[in-house]
Amino acid sequence: MKLILDIKDDKADHLLEVLKDLDYVKTTLISAEKSKFLEEMKEAIINLNMVKKGKLKAKPIKQLIDEL
Repeated sequence: MKLILDIKDDKADHLLEVLKDLDYVKTTLISAEKSKFLEEMKEAIINLNMVKKGKLKAKPIKQLIDEL
């Protein structure tokens, strides 16, 4: 199982030390850029699911291209 945690910087070192002591847990730090990318992807997937359920209206592709 993979799990993403959002931890305050001043508490992260302590938690990482605890997790490293557990032989069944592997920790991997990710960059701020990758973290932001993952959050944006999560939001995009949530929005896509809302569009599929009819709870959110999608923008036409032309409008999206014009915004670029």
